[in-house]
Amino acid sequence: MTEPNLLVCRCRFMLPLAAPDRSRRIQDGYVLAQGGEILEAGPYDPAVGRRLAETWGRRLRVLHTRREIPSDDPVPMQDMVLLPAFVKAHGHDHEQPLIGIARDEPLTAWLDHAVNSFTGFLNARKDELRERLGRTPQAVTYRMARLCDIHYGITASMVHHCNWNKFHLEDIAQANEAAGTTMIVAVGGQDRFYAKELLDAPGDALARLEKALAIQAGCERTRFVPGPDQCFSNSRAVLMPQKTWAREHGTLFHIHSSEEPRTTKWFTESIEPGLTPVEYFQEIGILDGGTVLAHQVNCGPRDIELIARSGAAVVHNPLANTILGSGMPPLIDMLKAGVPVAISTDGSGSADNQNILAAARLASQYQKALHQDATLLPSQQLLEMITVAPNRILRLNQGELAPGRQADWILLDLARPNLVPTRLDNVTENLLWAADGSEVDAVVAHGAVLKLDGQLLPWRDGTRPETILAQVQALSEWFAAYRAEAPEVTGTGAHG
Repeated sequence: MTEPNLLVCRCRFMLPLAAPDRSRRIQDGYVLAQGGEILEAGPYDPAVGRRLAETWGRRLRVLHTRREIPSDDPVPMQDMVLLPAFVKAHGHDHEQPLIGIARDEPLTAWLDHAVNSFTGFLNARKDELRERLGRTPQAVTYRMARLCDIHYGITASMVHHCNWNKFHLEDIAQANEAAGTTMIVAVGGQDRFYAKELLDAPGDALARLEKALAIQAGCERTRFVPGPDQCFSNSRAVLMPQKTWAREHGTLFHIHSSEEPRTTKWFTESIEPGLTPVEYFQEIGILDGGTVLAHQVNCGPRDIELIARSGAAVVHNPLANTILGSGMPPLIDMLKAGVPVAISTDGSGSADNQNILAAARLASQYQKALHQDATLLPSQQLLEMITVAPNRILRLNQGELAPGRQADWILLDLARPNLVPTRLDNVTENLLWAADGSEVDAVVAHGAVLKLDGQLLPWRDGTRPETILAQVQALSEWFAAYRAEAPEVTGTGAHG
């Protein structure tokens, strides 16, 4: 059997984000990968190029881009900045067709009028839509989500799937495997305060996880973990067994927590009187170092203390939290207390895009203004909160460019007017404050090129991006027609 080909990439600037000095900036850096693993990463000089050419010969493949600087060197420089691909610690892979729908509404109303209406539409018209699209409509939305992530430089994610999506685990896995990205699927469910047709019996969640394990056995890059929807929609009877399952299988446990003020207040006053969601999790024994809380917006000092003591992590989603009027978490207090925090995008339906650089920028802007302190959340820390921190929280092997790490990296185009001038001393700052997210010009995952010269490339199964885009455009138009005539959906959360 022949060894996998090698891929080498050299750029004008490189941000390895690697220990021990994660703030190191390299002028003229390179990364060499073989079979999805980084072999070398560091400063480049002519001797490096000669050594690589002599050692590997024709097996050495160079990543060429439209921004290549003409040179006789065996590894020409790209006029780009090279850094680890982004890692998204919380999202929902079915929401892209919902962008621009049910805006200017709070979370629970948006769930009814956008998410639950859309997933109900997909289920009600499933046979007709499958015939039109050539595959299940859910599969189309999951594939579109992979395109959106790759477009913005995200090659690994933990996605949360509950509601109707919990019945389509194979489609979710197939989309990820075809795209070539890395995914943890948090398999959701609910047994109270939700649409009746979606409520689970006590054993349903565990049976679904066992089915997920069977699917996972046939996957290279997809894993499944328990992902109950919300504290208000899941009783002790279903939460505790799922956490036990996670401990027995050595997996993470992912759940939304304290996302919206009304539902959080309702939970504390009426559902579990006197307990905040975090106190509830602590009381029933599901809060520990394997627990990942999404949002944690409406959060007091006692909550922070419990999270920090337990070792649980928080995923902050500033785009969705502000758009839906949910509020913003006490992020600085969490970080001071030692809580592991990653910045993410949530689903496209609530955030309207997967621009993780924009999410990081907003997180910092809000905290700087709130505390009237411009020193908070500087660029380096933000960059680590969308690479290094989520990699650690999700127990992955990427997030930095170093030997032994997974070969996932991105190149950002420095020729854009908004990034001129970029120098070594301001490159990190420009990525967080001047970039708009569309500068992601090339994306590599597991050593394979997924985006090049700004264009998304065909997938491992031959799927062409333009086919997915056309299917989602049609699906959104059919949903708009359905939504205009369908009865209003209600039943989510405190207002239901």
